[in-house]
Amino acid sequence: MKRIAALALALAALPALSSCGLRPLYGSGTHGPVARAIGTVQVDAIEGKAGWLVGNALNERLAAISGGEGPSYRLHVELDDRITGFGVRAGDIVSRERRALRARYQLFDSATGALVMDATAGSDAGLDVASSEYATIAAEDTALERLSEIVADQIVTRMAQKLASEQSAAPVSAPPPAP
Repeated sequence: MKRIAALALALAALPALSSCGLRPLYGSGTHGPVARAIGTVQVDAIEGKAGWLVGNALNERLAAISGGEGPSYRLHVELDDRITGFGVRAGDIVSRERRALRARYQLFDSATGALVMDATAGSDAGLDVASSEYATIAAEDTALERLSEIVADQIVTRMAQKLASEQSAAPVSAPPPAP
């Protein structure tokens, strides 16, 4: 009897679950509203090694979801890449470093030049300083590669969320009058 009551309660709750309003961001793939909203984003050249890594990661992600139609946008990114030593041994030898990669990015509508979005993204990575200078440089480069991927993911996700929210907030045109 208790099992039947529990099953009935679970079946009664199912319609409520479907009305939570959760919608997938990339629903319908390249034909969905996000892919159409992103359209063809042109990423401006970004200075330095970190810029090259972030630019490549952004282009890879945008090419994977771009519908190739809709409004065109231009993405301008400025990076701040810092390495800070914070673990100090006897004799003022650094034992730990923190690499921080911060990005300020602006999304412009290519047709009008209007600023659509101005935001920041960033991430940090900690690394041990080895007794070998080569190992330390390799660890710093690996950290930069990981941070570049993380920052690119943040930028694309936030950009997609912004454009999706603008699409849902855009006024819906009225259907033509019936003859």
